Amino acid sequence: MEFSPFNPIVKLCLQGMELEAQNNREKALQIYLEGWNEANNDFEKYLTSYYIAKLQDDTQQKIFWLESTLSFALKSNSPAVNTALPTIYLTISECYKSLGEFEKAEELFAQSEAHRYSPSDNGPFYHGTKADLSIGDFLVAGGKSNYQNNLKMNHIYFTALVDGAGLAAALANGEGTERVYVVEPTGSYENDPNLTDKKFPGNPTRSYRSEAPLKIVGEIKEWAHRSPEEIQKFKEKLDNNKGEIIN
Repeated sequence: MEFSPFNPIVKLCLQGMELEAQNNREKALQIYLEGWNEANNDFEKYLTSYYIAKLQDDTQQKIFWLESTLSFALKSNSPAVNTALPTIYLTISECYKSLGEFEKAEELFAQSEAHRYSPSDNGPFYHGTKADLSIGDFLVAGGKSNYQNNLKMNHIYFTALVDGAGLAAALANGEGTERVYVVEPTGSYENDPNLTDKKFPGNPTRSYRSEAPLKIVGEIKEWAHRSPEEIQKFKEKLDNNKGEIIN
């Protein structure tokens, strides 16, 4: 499945994170367990078990939930999950190390390192904007940030999720028509550090950035459009986010 901030299970995880930020760990755990019980697929099971594991004080219980996280992550076999594998393996490794099981810890550490250098996402890739562009045009770095005034961006951003690009188009500055273009990177690219291993493990939004231009090779006409009310709530959350943009 594709990651979406509008997914009911993802919403529960976000609610749990807010409760954690308020130091209400007990209520947060209840919310995560609710998400676990309502999860309908491997990705949702992976995500909820990850947050349940984080709140376990008992190391054996933490290992149990982390190994559940790993199991569902491997079952889903998705680019939205694979970027989290190094962190999951490393966290389990540290748990075994704390128990004095050093051989097991070393095996898991080796797995963490091996997955850290797995191949990158191969796309296809998309860019959402309100700019009216044509096939063959190039998108380049240097534009203004949609999320922080007076910030000139050193990279051009894109995603492998059509709906994610559609959301970016809805949030983009300007009054033009929302457009989602199919793009090809002309140079190397990296995980978007503003999203990777932040609220969610790895890079579930499959968001990337490059200093090199993106070539427009097509346009998508259909994606999951969100209501004006949903977009407004999303904008308000972004406005309340005081974190620094990694540029």
